[in-house]
This record gives sequence, C-alpha cells and structure tokens, in this order.
Amino acid sequence: MKSILILFLFLIPFVNGQTSIETQINKFTSDAAFANASISFEIFDIDANKSLYSFDPNRALITASTAKLFSTASALSILGSNYKPVTKLYSEGELDTDGTLHGNLWIRGGGDPSFGSRYFNEPFDRDQVFKNWVDAIVQSGIKKIEGRIIADASEFGYHGVPDGWQWVDMGNYYGAGPSGLTIYDNMIEYTFNIPANIGGAAKLTNIRPKIPALEFSNYIVAAESKADNAYIFGAPYQLQRTGLGSLPAGSSGFVVKGSIPDPELMFSTELHEALVQNGIQIIQDPTTTRMTDHRTNDSFYADKQLIHKHTGRPLIDIIKETNFRSINLFAEHMLTMIAREKGKKGSTWEGLKYVDQYWRDKIDLGGIRIADGSGLSRSNAISAHHFIQLLSYMIKSENGEAFKNSLPISGKSGTLLNVCRGQKAEGRLQAKSGSINGVRSYAGYLRGDSGKLYAFALIVNNANCSSSVLKRKMEVLFNSLVSL
Repeated sequence: MKSILILFLFLIPFVNGQTSIETQINKFTSDAAFANASISFEIFDIDANKSLYSFDPNRALITASTAKLFSTASALSILGSNYKPVTKLYSEGELDTDGTLHGNLWIRGGGDPSFGSRYFNEPFDRDQVFKNWVDAIVQSGIKKIEGRIIADASEFGYHGVPDGWQWVDMGNYYGAGPSGLTIYDNMIEYTFNIPANIGGAAKLTNIRPKIPALEFSNYIVAAESKADNAYIFGAPYQLQRTGLGSLPAGSSGFVVKGSIPDPELMFSTELHEALVQNGIQIIQDPTTTRMTDHRTNDSFYADKQLIHKHTGRPLIDIIKETNFRSINLFAEHMLTMIAREKGKKGSTWEGLKYVDQYWRDKIDLGGIRIADGSGLSRSNAISAHHFIQLLSYMIKSENGEAFKNSLPISGKSGTLLNVCRGQKAEGRLQAKSGSINGVRSYAGYLRGDSGKLYAFALIVNNANCSSSVLKRKMEVLFNSLVSL
C-alpha cells in the first residue's frame, strides 16, 4: 500500500503537467481569433517514436518559410555537408606572344549562391570577390582580349523564378530567383533621400551595383510611418524597374533592396570591370549565353583552356545561413544544385522531382505539395505531420546534429531571436519559422523539462488577428510545451 502511495505521489506532477499542456493546446485551438482559421499542430516524442498531442495534423496548409526545412534537409542528405559548388573560367582562341587573346573568356556557372554574398564577404566588393580571378588571368599571360567576357549560366536554365511567385515579390530582394551565376545575392540596393513633407517624392540618389541600361521609374513618396513600405516591381531579365509605396518622411540614405534583373549579365559585367581596372584591355562589351543564344555543354568546353576554378562555400555553411536568416535565394539554390549534380538542368522543377524521389520511401508524402524551395510560393501545402516525419528522420540520420544546429534558437539567434525571449521556452526551441500575409508557422525541435528532445510543428493560416498577436499566442503554447 505504501509503495502504491509513493508511486501515486510521484506521478501527480507528471499527470498534472500533461493535463496542463493538453488544456493549453485546447485553449489555443479554441481561441476566438482562430474561428475562421486553419490550424495544423503536432508534437512528437522522438525516442518513443510516438505522437503526444496533435490537432488536425494531416491538414496541408501554406507554411511560408518553414518549407525551407525540406529544401535544406534534402540538399544536406543528397549532396552532403561538404559539397561545394564550382564556377570555372575558360579562355578560347589564340594567345599571342604580346599577351593578346584573339577570342573570348567564358565563365561557366556552377550554381554557387555564395559567390560575392554579403553573408560571406563585404557587400558588393568587386575587388575582393574577383581578386583571384584577375590574378589567374594575369598569370596566364593575357593582357588584352579582342573578344569579350561571356557568362554562361545555361546549365541551370533561364526560368527566372519558380512557378507560383507573385508579381509583387519578383522585383524585391526576397524575390530574387536562382541562377547558374548568382552574384551579390542577386541583390540591388536603391538609396533614397525622403523629404519631410508628407506625400513628397522620394529622390533616388544611388544604385549599387551599377547596372548598365537599367531604367527606374520612381513613384515612392514620404509618409508618417517609420516602416519601409516601398516595393520594387519588375520581372526577371527586364531592365525596367518601378518603385511604389512609401518611406519614412525626413529620412536620408534610406536603402531599399531589390533583385538584380539578370545575374548572368551582372557577373560578366563585374569581371569585365575588374579586369579593366587592372589594366587589361577588352575590345567588346560583356554578354551572356542567353543573349547570344549559345548552346554549351561538356564537349563545348573540351577544347577551351581552364584558367581559374572558384570553389564556393561548403553546403553546410550555406544551409546554416539559409535557416538562420531565412534566405529565399539560398533555399532555391538547394533545389537547383541537387538537379544539376544529378546530371539534369539545374531547374527548380528538376530539383523538386529528386526531392520527391528521395523522400518517397522514407516518409508519407500523401497530400503534400511543394512548389519551390523557399516557401515564397503560395502553391505550397504541407502539414504538421509532414514536418514531424522529416524532423524525426533527420535527427536520427548521419546529418542529424548538423541539421539541428543549422536552426536558430528561441530567444537567442536568427529569426527566433525575439521568439520566447525572456520566457520559459527561451533557449529550448531550435526551429525554423515562417511568415507571410495570413500565415505563421514554426517547425523544429524542442527540449522538454525532462531533458528529452521532441519534434514539433505548428501552422496557422487566416487567423483573425495581427501577426504579432498571433506570435504571442503561439509563445504561450511553446512555454507550456517545454514542461514535458
């Protein structure tokens, strides 16, 4: 009898804790703010291999950036943590004894998203990113080029952006699409001075990097709001850009970030300028395979001279930046790198086919729909249970720790810096967040009071409250869940 009493007293905190969590889940899902919302939730005991609590876990919803978990996990599993994309520079034609190349220089793109990236270099630092290229060209004996610099991103196609991306996104920095020759994060910085009078026209004072022939129509005005409410409109490969919206009145040097219209051409232009600055004469203007309609492959480059090979950052470094900072461009490159490494055109569509093939016999993909690598497409539909399966598989794989450590920590780092900060769940969640209009989601790992590691996913679409209010409601639930 005494033993039974002791066991009963031991179980009281556990039972009360379980009941408290279940009560909190019920309170969350029945909140009036979610009267018209869709919710998918699950928390999973990884060691016991069982679901502890769930609410409509198989409901496939728009998830925003938590979709990056699939693209980064796939790239890590298929390519390996130390995979490094390579960009190559070739010369063609005869090189005279006086150093004149009677031909062209060819840049063969390898789909490296880290080239010239601000996350690994000083922003737009042409001298830094092309130093080794210039040195290699000088060492080859080239002093003058009678032809031109031709950038070749053709092995990754010219789709521009994934299907399902909206017009309002494409001209902005977060809507920059992947390229076989990505450079400077495919990002432009527009600098404005904004007058103090409300409704006054903002003045464009600088664009970097300089893009020849770019036409910018400016309709951005001054507003009382202190927020950046300016948007850049323009499609891939179009040199026309339009600025709309508003910026804080009285601001000077205000930077609005957009997408580079043609990264392939930007790449050849920047190398051209770097060579000219170092005294190498180039007779013709830089161009691209897309603009000249060349058809290139391995046999095309077989008779050309390899001058320089640039090796990009290890994949795990790119993945960590992708998940910590939620970089759409990097996530899209995960898919294109997978496709190209498998011998196909490095397109989003080909990459998605390999992602599907890889996971098909590992997790149940029923009802899932993934249209891109970043989650920017509203065509995506992923359930909490899809995420749970992915997270459970990855943590048990050889890449488990690397994958988990690529995720930001609640209240400590990355996009989770201000999630549960100063609250019980601070430092206890290691997860990816996602947020676009009408959508907020989190998926990742959670460390309970018991010391055990759990996988969790929470997706909410169409809540009747602001995104900041929704975040606070989610934090209450997270603080409860860490009591496990």
